[in-house]
Amino acid sequence: MRLALAQINSVVGDLDGNRDRIAGRIGEARAAGADLVLLPELVVTGYPPEDLLLRPGFIRAARRAVDEIARATRGITALVGAPYLEGDLYNACWVLADGEVRAVYRKRFLPNYGVFDEDRYFAPGHDLLLLRFGDALVGPTICEDIWQPGPPATDLALAGAQLVANISASPFHVGKDREREEMLRVRARDNACFVALCNAVGAQDELVFDGHSVVFDDEGELVARAPGFEEALLVVDVDPVAAVGRRLRDVRRRSLARERGEQRGVRVLELAAPRPHRGAPEPVQAPLLDDLEQMRCALELGLRDYVLKNGFGDVVIGLSGGIDSALTAALAVGALGNDRVHGVSMPSRYSSEGTRTDARRLAESLGIDFRELPIEPAVEAFGTVLAPIFTGRTPDLTEENLQARIRGTLLMALSNKFGWIVIATGNKSELSVGYSTLYGDLAGGFALLKDVYKTDVFRLARRLNERAGRELIPQSIIDRAPSAELRANQLDEDSLPPYPKLDRVLEAYVELDRSREELSQDGFEPDVVERALAMVDRAEYKRRQAPPGVKLHPKAFGRDRRTPITNRWPG
Repeated sequence: MRLALAQINSVVGDLDGNRDRIAGRIGEARAAGADLVLLPELVVTGYPPEDLLLRPGFIRAARRAVDEIARATRGITALVGAPYLEGDLYNACWVLADGEVRAVYRKRFLPNYGVFDEDRYFAPGHDLLLLRFGDALVGPTICEDIWQPGPPATDLALAGAQLVANISASPFHVGKDREREEMLRVRARDNACFVALCNAVGAQDELVFDGHSVVFDDEGELVARAPGFEEALLVVDVDPVAAVGRRLRDVRRRSLARERGEQRGVRVLELAAPRPHRGAPEPVQAPLLDDLEQMRCALELGLRDYVLKNGFGDVVIGLSGGIDSALTAALAVGALGNDRVHGVSMPSRYSSEGTRTDARRLAESLGIDFRELPIEPAVEAFGTVLAPIFTGRTPDLTEENLQARIRGTLLMALSNKFGWIVIATGNKSELSVGYSTLYGDLAGGFALLKDVYKTDVFRLARRLNERAGRELIPQSIIDRAPSAELRANQLDEDSLPPYPKLDRVLEAYVELDRSREELSQDGFEPDVVERALAMVDRAEYKRRQAPPGVKLHPKAFGRDRRTPITNRWPG
């Protein structure tokens, strides 16, 4: 039979737009001769729709959209993700064929960890459904169902399924594509069946979906893979009935079948037999990307979708002449084009000639609009207002933060006047330890580097230069020691441990939840551990007020890591 996997970039809540995208892809799949087309989990509503699912009107509108999509399925069967209300609400795979709704499969396993919160919205299903296409039996599942090592995949295989079809919205983190594929290989081998997974692509708030839809045969060998981080229609011919021979030779399944007993509650839906096809499409096996290229693609996709889906035109970035703002601007150009990116340099009395020059050189290299707004007059004006109250007190962090807040005010003024969204430039290392200023460099609508460690900021900058074949980001910016330039001769390492040491501790503490005692046993320097943990725990109140940003790691601040602000646990 000929399969089509349509990885679509849905927009949460855009039911009409999503309906039209889905119907268009179904038409393309039919034109390609597909017998069955898979579309992602909750593709009709976009994923995750969150509390929109608590609104009855939204559920009714989603159902109307499903009925309208069904009319586009004459001559083809489509598996489409949408909510299903029957007594309770379910995350469902709708089987659409011959212009109508033919069946509904309800997701069995509802993830409630990490970024997932499906127990809040859905009830679990317990039914099994088989779709018969001539001699081929296909068992539909939804996302987490296939990650479970047992049912429903094992139950479907025991009931005769030769192909397990999975519609998915599997969020990205670096290396997730390889983790997902290794799991699918095991499912295919253990169940002696073909496995096809159609994954969502695109970004929703902080989440990125990487696509990489795949098909594996019954021996766990890759048949086809769609590209990552872009929409695609993957068309491939498979022969699920070929799995029967392997099953006859694999006696383990018989033992499992005896243990389980008779399969009950399995519904079999008869659908049109596969049509004869002339010639087979060349199987596509898009390459997997290395970690740095995954980061770049995810960051650019995350920014592009956040800006465009929320109706913004251009972005504005404060260019300090440092590495964070340089990388942010370069990625923004990659995501949106240089005509939609505006760079603003806001030098103070502490800004070096080198950083001022590099900010301008960067803008010229990227070909973006560039403005310079010196902040000294504003600093002096604030100083005049505060002088009577600050009399007799030595300048300290207050005056440093004041400069950052003036810069944030100027950027927000440009945002209000011209409709540009401010892209904050802070990285994960700074956000972790609170090395940032509330209402200053934390100001903005989106924090692109929120989940990028400082050491990876440098690696990504070098990668962008390698890709460009030139100094897209001036080498002097990459070579310069990091500094906030809020006082004379200031360096980040005056306040923080060296970033290579700090980032290793942060990864272990923030992402792996290693305790203070465990970190010491792991061989980290005690002084670095003590300083880092104290700063991380104190900074939670700042992180709660930071803009959203692209999730790159298994545990990111925000949706993943939820630590109380008021908290006396010593770590």
